[in-house]
Amino acid sequence: MSENRFTDLFAQADAAFNGLYQKELNDLLGLSKDEIDAITPGTTDLKMYSVLIKVVEKASKENMSQAELMDHIKDLGEVAVKIAKKLPGFAALL
Repeated sequence: MSENRFTDLFAQADAAFNGLYQKELNDLLGLSKDEIDAITPGTTDLKMYSVLIKVVEKASKENMSQAELMDHIKDLGEVAVKIAKKLPGFAALL
């Protein structure tokens, strides 16, 4: 891998973590496997958790509106909504 590729990846990560949903992204990343399993147990839920992280990272990086982000989370389905509701910043919006 070239150094430029890593530089680009770090820049993308910085944009996501310094964006509009930085706190929510940190809270989401802070959920343990046990906490996720307590919400809805199963291996597909861990996959959905990973997808949800990507959606929130993208929303943060792009400064997406709350309404648009909530629509994307709802489009992911019930499991994603249940996980997102564990985050104080999203709980009241879903």
